[in-house]
Amino acid sequence: MLPEFSNTEVAFKYRNNNELKRARFLFASMGSPALTAVGTKLMQFAISWNLPVKGLIKSTIFSQFCGGETMEEAGQTAAMLAKYGVSTILDYGVEGKEAEEDFDKAVPEFIKAIRYAAANKNIPFISIKITGFAYFALLEKIHAGSTLSNDEKAAWERVYNRIDKICSAAADNKIMVLVDAEESWIQQPVDDLTNAMMEKYNKTRVVVFNTFQYYRHDRLAFLKESLTLAQQKGYLLGAKLVRGAYMEKERNRAAEKGYPSPIQPDKQSTDRDYDAAVLFCLEHLPHLALFIGTHNEASCMKAVQYMDSHSIPANTDKVYFSQLFGMSDNISFNLAHSQYHVAKYLPYGPVKDVIPYLMRRAQENTSVAGQTGRELLLTNQELKRRKI
Repeated sequence: MLPEFSNTEVAFKYRNNNELKRARFLFASMGSPALTAVGTKLMQFAISWNLPVKGLIKSTIFSQFCGGETMEEAGQTAAMLAKYGVSTILDYGVEGKEAEEDFDKAVPEFIKAIRYAAANKNIPFISIKITGFAYFALLEKIHAGSTLSNDEKAAWERVYNRIDKICSAAADNKIMVLVDAEESWIQQPVDDLTNAMMEKYNKTRVVVFNTFQYYRHDRLAFLKESLTLAQQKGYLLGAKLVRGAYMEKERNRAAEKGYPSPIQPDKQSTDRDYDAAVLFCLEHLPHLALFIGTHNEASCMKAVQYMDSHSIPANTDKVYFSQLFGMSDNISFNLAHSQYHVAKYLPYGPVKDVIPYLMRRAQENTSVAGQTGRELLLTNQELKRRKI
């Protein structure tokens, strides 16, 4: 059964009337770039000055896009999603740490998340960022091919060991690890490290996934190279496909530094390469597992139509669809309703520590053409259907 993405009854069945009204308010606000810019700055200011706004933030934007402040709160949200056939990716949303002590402390937090996920069959994934375990400057230097000092070599070995501990725990507990992509000028060491983890842990089943961002014009070729490498070395590829969201940042840096921009010339090129990457992966499922991370209805529909026409079962454990918690529920819940595997990204963490994540969500919603309007339209349709 193919999903019907316009079915708002299925999409919002898990939301009560007040939650839908809150979503309408938030997406209407995000429709204004000026209002979003002012709001995110005020939010950051209020938290940094310890103003009593935590309750307001938690009851609005935090509740819309985050699963809770603790793993246990996130687990309650995950259990609620599971009632509708939607699984969860635990995503510890704390960002911006830059000390060895913080990097070391993060490891047991993620292993704890893995063990928690293993005890809950509706949480098959955790998500990690290598920048949560390594200095940005170190990754930048490795990417540039610069010679490392002995101290830097030791620091990189510690990064490897941190990620290895997490992936080993995931393999032992049968949990999958999604390694996020980073900025293009630090991506090479992230790819190299993730490939090493896949080679070690993806022998018989996919435990580790690398992320391919298709707003970069070189990633379709890199996906094909990655599969070739996996087949040569005898492991399964984990391919998480996303479009990406930092085009201006990438273009500006390329212009400032005087190198060719790694970014696609236009959205059509991004869409073309993204859909081609999904098709490539679907054609090579015996050798990989595919994670389709997108809020694009057309891309999801092309994937399910290919699966349907090629007799790939909707519930195959080789294919997952994913959207962020609080967004594109019309895609997530209708796919799940049609028996496809769907996982929502569910960030969690203390409100003040998750502020950078929430600011990105607000800014990305404003910058992605049509996204906020689509969310608002569907929310209004459901409120109208409920006669509210």
